[in-house]
Amino acid sequence: MSATTRFIRIAQVCDRVGLKRACIYRYIKLGKFPAPVKLGPRASAWVESEVEDWQKQQVIGSRKAA
Repeated sequence: MSATTRFIRIAQVCDRVGLKRACIYRYIKLGKFPAPVKLGPRASAWVESEVEDWQKQQVIGSRKAA
């Protein structure tokens, strides 16, 4: 992780990647999306850089397939 690790919550993740909450959790279960970090008993968030890396991989993968 970088020196300034930023966390983003599920609403921000959905906005950034254009997927619904259920789809994100399905991808996590399948190992196709980064898992959230537990911040507390009822709070989870994603490492922003991991979500950005996933987005970059999606772009690279779609360009190779095209």
